[in-house]
Amino acid sequence: MLNNKKIVVVLPAYNAALTLEKTYNEIPFDIVDDVVLVDDASKDDTVGVGQRLGIKHIIRHDKNKGYGGNQKSCYNKALELNADIVIMLHPDYQYTPLLITAMSSIIANGLYPVVFGSRILGKGALKGGMPMYKYIFNRMLTLTQNILIGQKLSEYHTGYRSFSAEVLRNINYMADNDDFIFDNEMISQIFMKGYEIAEVTCPTKYFEEASSINFKRSSIYGLGVLRVSLQHRLHKWGIIKSKIY
Repeated sequence: MLNNKKIVVVLPAYNAALTLEKTYNEIPFDIVDDVVLVDDASKDDTVGVGQRLGIKHIIRHDKNKGYGGNQKSCYNKALELNADIVIMLHPDYQYTPLLITAMSSIIANGLYPVVFGSRILGKGALKGGMPMYKYIFNRMLTLTQNILIGQKLSEYHTGYRSFSAEVLRNINYMADNDDFIFDNEMISQIFMKGYEIAEVTCPTKYFEEASSINFKRSSIYGLGVLRVSLQHRLHKWGIIKSKIY
């Protein structure tokens, strides 16, 4: 716990057998109370590795539900465990678990209800090996999103996020897409509810075992991001009503 806040780390996993142990071993268990591993029908031994590590809360999807569907199971279980703070950390070791304490502290001290680990603040993304086309794609999408949504995030596409339980209970994340666009719909909901998001600089690592989507999927994702941002703006103007808000 931190300031009497129960902290639960959720790990949305898909084929993470090679990196799960490294990720798990860096989690600061001096403050983290529980870990939830959700395996999205992996083809490797992700669940077996989790069991050997002693992770108590393991959920395995019989069929692949997608990145968003995985996170829904993560957050539902964390809230069931009465978490006060929920940290979503990829078990592919692309993001360092050593930032969990800092991110949790911001929420536990009541400064911000949501904190993202940003690869773009500083020079962490390119230094860590992010492909140049992904970096440019990220910057262009983020600029467009900030204009349409009216915010100033350094990036909307990080997979390292922490939330107060209040935020998770007050947004309808179950109505969001089950694929990668889930993250951006969730951000849109958070801002629509009037919550603020803090960011901390996060080093990142790109290597063969780290999960990543290819150029085609990235393009489809980018179009989805633009749709969500435009939908956000039109909803605020009262022109359309979206089911996710």
